[in-house]
Amino acid sequence: MANIQLKGDELVVELSTLEKIEGIQSNLRFPISAVRAVRVAENPYTEISGIRIGTGIPLVVAVGTWIGVGHKAFVAVHGHRAAVIVELEGEPFDELIISSDDAEAEAERIKAALKA
Repeated sequence: MANIQLKGDELVVELSTLEKIEGIQSNLRFPISAVRAVRVAENPYTEISGIRIGTGIPLVVAVGTWIGVGHKAFVAVHGHRAAVIVELEGEPFDELIISSDDAEAEAERIKAALKA
């Protein structure tokens, strides 16, 4: 499962080997300064829209890039876990949607890094 790490002044999304294959993507790195908002979605599948480049089985798995009109998101969602949604500015992706076993704690950790 994808893991969000804070390393120095960067937010890093570390993908498992399978996710790299499913999502046709490697680990992602963004400056913390690019993060505009962080929130939690209890049902992340309702947040995903657009044309998929990657793997998707409705309500089971969604990994890859979703491109909509004026919007591009990287998604790594598995099962029925809540997800952290990170809104970005000035980056190749407008949004990250990453499922987590403890999405609330993940979101709070990122928010704390924004204040530092």
